[in-house]
Amino acid sequence: MKNLRIGHLYPELLNIYGDGGNIMTLKRRCEWRGIDVSVDEINAGRVDIREHDIYFIGGGQDLQQIEVSKELQKHKEFFTYERDRGAVFLGICGGYQLMGHYYQPHEGARLEGISLLDAYTVAGNKRFIGNVTAKTDYLTPKTLVGFENHSGLTYLQGDTKPIAEILVGNGNNGADKTEGARYKNVFGTYLHGSFLPKNPHFADYMIELAIGEKLSPLDDEIELNTHNSLISKNY
Repeated sequence: MKNLRIGHLYPELLNIYGDGGNIMTLKRRCEWRGIDVSVDEINAGRVDIREHDIYFIGGGQDLQQIEVSKELQKHKEFFTYERDRGAVFLGICGGYQLMGHYYQPHEGARLEGISLLDAYTVAGNKRFIGNVTAKTDYLTPKTLVGFENHSGLTYLQGDTKPIAEILVGNGNNGADKTEGARYKNVFGTYLHGSFLPKNPHFADYMIELAIGEKLSPLDDEIELNTHNSLISKNY
């Protein structure tokens, strides 16, 4: 039997966007296929972090991001090693921002990220709140849907590329029509509410990267009906 180890990073601090639903989706879609899955909650103060196949980090407000930024710095070298050996990462909103180089708020010190992505974020003057539809060239179906709620403007550099092209909504910065980021198996996105239940094909893509093989199909009629109902929904 295949097994999958999921590390849920700082759920006590970054958990305001239904992030538990993302973990539940990964877990259930593994279990339905007979994959043995374990979830390890990694909270502030944890000294040792063992290797996992997938790491997830959710969203939070600036105060919580400050604390998580400090925690992540303690393990930056380890997470860089995990990225380079092929572990899968998914960061949502605030967690996404901290996987880049930094987040600079309007006031206060810059919050240092851990540079798993060649990207940076600065606070904007406008808050982006609404439904998002984006298009990929590597998934079936090609669309991603979700809800964004952020004022940070994220810019990608170097070999870090967007995960999708914006069709409805603002995405990374409201200007370049990009949504999210990817480098190796590290993914970040501003889509939440929750992201993976609305995009089961993306959840499966993460699992396939983690276990290194194609998954058997599931009956996703309900999940894909929900996904399709949100495509091009008004912002």
